[in-house]
Amino acid sequence: MLSVTLGPLTMALNHLLMLAALAIACVVGWAVARRGGQSPESALFNLFLLGVLGARVTFVLAYWPMYRDELLQIIDIRDGGFLLWGGLLAIVLGTLWQGWRQPGLRRPLGWALASGGVFWVLASLGSHLYSKGTELPQLTLRTASGQSMALHDYRGKPLVINIWATWCPPCRREMPVLQQAQHEYPHVTFLFVNQGETPENVSTFLATTGLSLTHVLFDGAGQLAQRVGSMALPTTLFYSADGRLVGSHLGELSRASLSHALQSFERDDVPASAAKGN
Repeated sequence: MLSVTLGPLTMALNHLLMLAALAIACVVGWAVARRGGQSPESALFNLFLLGVLGARVTFVLAYWPMYRDELLQIIDIRDGGFLLWGGLLAIVLGTLWQGWRQPGLRRPLGWALASGGVFWVLASLGSHLYSKGTELPQLTLRTASGQSMALHDYRGKPLVINIWATWCPPCRREMPVLQQAQHEYPHVTFLFVNQGETPENVSTFLATTGLSLTHVLFDGAGQLAQRVGSMALPTTLFYSADGRLVGSHLGELSRASLSHALQSFERDDVPASAAKGN
């Protein structure tokens, strides 16, 4: 399962686990503070925001060549471009600063961060072990001409599957990035699985936008999204050459976040020149 649907809202599972960890930390910190010390709720929210900022800043710096010509993309966090180690470093430094300035926070904040951190690590590890290595679904879809194509026919090379629709704004925005990646990563197959639309609608969309996608399949019943456990669009899946899931991304991709996601493949699978992002 890659996403969770809560009424009209669909959220990536890893984001939900992070928010759950924050909630647990707040409850534990509040309970400890009742026995002595300052309530850490505001400090926890500040640290959470600091961690997000640190993770984003380190990601942008790591992929600076892909951001320097489009500076507005730096603040567009919809691409999911974050580096975990940068966020953790920011939280550690922020915690030390808070503890030095406010000694009464040390015990409640320490217990809160420890409890939230343990939950997040165990839950994330369980989710990772559950999804890692999931095999490519045994599913047959159709081409624009009506020909049947099995997903397993695409094994043998690293495979990126983009689940999308023309009515989805993030899908439309990321299409030029994926089209460019087809040329930058020639040893990777990019497969575009349209959800619930007719070949005529998709052909019109591609013609009017000037896009040229090499592999487009049609999934009228949304079977693939159900099989992989994600009803969010767009969803991008990364499979190794032997057809095992090595990564996933929910939401819009930028050049930088796509380049980062492709690191899930072994270095031998992706040409070194492409990995540098040109």
